Amino acid sequence: MELTETHTLPVPQARAWEALNDTSILKACIPGCDSIEANGDNAYEVAMTAAVGPVKARFRGRMELTEIDVPNSYTIVFEGQGGAAGFSKGSAKVQLAPGAEPDTTTLANSANAQVGGKLAQIGSRLVDGAARKIATEFFACAGEIGGGSGVSPGR
Repeated sequence: MELTETHTLPVPQARAWEALNDTSILKACIPGCDSIEANGDNAYEVAMTAAVGPVKARFRGRMELTEIDVPNSYTIVFEGQGGAAGFSKGSAKVQLAPGAEPDTTTLANSANAQVGGKLAQIGSRLVDGAARKIATEFFACAGEIGGGSGVSPGR
C-alpha cells in the first residue's frame, strides 16, 4: 500500500514540528491510539485499536524516527501486530515547509506499508480507504491542537 498526501496546517513550521514530536498530541490525535510511550532515542511503543472494513483489532507496535532534519523532515519506520487480524510494517516520510499563507505549514507525507493476515485478505481498497481516513483525521486534529485553539480532539 502506498499513500501520498499533502496537508496545510494552520500553524507556523516550528510549531508544526513541535506538535508532531509531542507524544501527548500524537496520542490525542491518532485515531484509536490507546498509548504512546518513549522507548529509546526517537523510538516509541504504540498501542491502538483500528477497524479496517469488518476487521477490528488492537495493535501493538513500535515506531522509530530516522533521518531527522529539524524542523524540516523525518522518516517514521513502523511495525505492528494485531493478533489474528494480522500485521503491518512500513515507513513514512514526513516533510514540512512554510505554507503559502503566513503562519501556515505545508506537510507532505509519503507512506509505504505492507499488511498481512486478515487485513491483507479484505482487499487493498478497504485498507487504503481506512489509512486515508486515519491520516486525514490525524492531521486535522494535530493542526487544531498544535495551533493552541483549545479544541479538544474528543478522543
